[in-house]
Amino acid sequence: MVLIVDSGATKSDWIALDEKGEQLFVTQTLGLSPEVLTKEVIEDRLANNFELSKNKEQVRQLYFYGAGCGTDRMKNFLKAIFKDFFPNAKAEVREDTYAAIYSTTKIGRQGIVCILGTGSNCSYYDGHQLIQKVTSLGYILMDDGSGNFFGRKLIRDYYFHKMPQDLGMKFAKEYDLDADVIKDHLYKQPNPNTYLATFARFIIENKEHPYCKGVIEKGLQQFVNNYIMQYELATKVPVSFVGSIAHFLRDELTACMERNDLILGVIRRRPIEGLVEFHRETI
Repeated sequence: MVLIVDSGATKSDWIALDEKGEQLFVTQTLGLSPEVLTKEVIEDRLANNFELSKNKEQVRQLYFYGAGCGTDRMKNFLKAIFKDFFPNAKAEVREDTYAAIYSTTKIGRQGIVCILGTGSNCSYYDGHQLIQKVTSLGYILMDDGSGNFFGRKLIRDYYFHKMPQDLGMKFAKEYDLDADVIKDHLYKQPNPNTYLATFARFIIENKEHPYCKGVIEKGLQQFVNNYIMQYELATKVPVSFVGSIAHFLRDELTACMERNDLILGVIRRRPIEGLVEFHRETI
């Protein structure tokens, strides 16, 4: 059995294939980011999944692509956990950027591949190797144009009284904006980036409101300026996207690309489908 995993900060998509590449099962766990979760939490999330627990001894190969897996330390941390949980499996751990690349860009072709989901990232793929100009410093300092970026913007504008009154009243009805609740989630609870990203639903659902339009346009342009335009070939090769923000703001993203003379490639909500096709070719 082969397991293919695309793990973001919020959730992880798992697909199991047999030796012929046929799908055996599909399942989900919560996100398994090693940068923000302890060994015990990750082990619990694996153990609490029925399909994974039932089949863990049948797994021979695990391909894991995850948020927070950009360093050897984090890769080895996860590999040790997987070795214990899947005793007969050989595990390969790569950062989620590779999942985005393999699901949108053919081997041998050049392109820029971006992640716009709970977090954000951008890489250049020369057809064989991944090249990153920007080293991520996490959601507090970076993640432009992401779900947590927009969530943070909404909360700040609400508290600084910069959100239009009509929208602010609607915002307060849909979310618990009590200061103590927000601070508890941000400074005491796990996955504060995921918590912030939950507020992005509001900006998507109200994207026709002039305020939301402006926030979206500025956020996407900031992502283009700080990430995509770092690459000399930015306007010469296709720029593809994966992630929920890219998916739900497809029209706004397309318009932003056109304004910047960028070539829009593929937009996928989840890279897992493309990953399965990529790995089927190697089974």
